[in-house]
Amino acid sequence: MSIFDDDKPAKRPAHEIGCDLSLLSVEDLEQRIALLQAEIIRLQGERQRKDAGRKAAESLFKI
Repeated sequence: MSIFDDDKPAKRPAHEIGCDLSLLSVEDLEQRIALLQAEIIRLQGERQRKDAGRKAAESLFKI
């Protein structure tokens, strides 16, 4: 047993933007759509948190 697992294949991302979709089943496509929709929601939430922080800072330093 080695410290590094060189035998294991590199973990592929669940979805790569622009990848070939022709070999995916309908179920695979549905799973990827759900994954990407969840990621969009996560990104929007982070954007809202950052925007709120920016607005709070602006109001604090407003003269």
